[in-house]
Amino acid sequence: MNVPSRSAALHLTIATPSGVLVDSTDVVAVRAEDATGSFGILPGHADFLTVLVPCVLRWRTANGEKRFCAVSGAVLRVVDGGHVSIACRAGEPGEALDTLEARMRALREARLDAVRRARVEQMRLNAQAIRQILKYLRPEGAQAGRADGANEGGPHDGQ
Repeated sequence: MNVPSRSAALHLTIATPSGVLVDSTDVVAVRAEDATGSFGILPGHADFLTVLVPCVLRWRTANGEKRFCAVSGAVLRVVDGGHVSIACRAGEPGEALDTLEARMRALREARLDAVRRARVEQMRLNAQAIRQILKYLRPEGAQAGRADGANEGGPHDGQ
């Protein structure tokens, strides 16, 4: 059985496809966010794997410094109670928490807006396809009907 180490510090690594953003061995606490909410990791944490939502990671070093990194598309893994590895599509280390949180909010809003626009476009294309199908299914005589779309002399006009 693998017993987690009870070292005084965590080894934190944050990496993107283009390189390592953070590689710190003096981390005493990490805070992140997944779909269930915010959570913390301390030395000796159980092995853990989760997918992070776009968020600002926070960590504290042994000398009390607070550090931050905005990440999106990330997976967090804790191994042996002392190694925290985060692999993300994109990340941005920064000193100002407020600035990084504002960027993450703007990114979330932009993604939601893109999803809304895609949904509207999908509905428009769907409606256009239905109109084309109905046009194809109408009998030829119906297409030569009145300009307002109503046909005269059809089987249902009371004659």
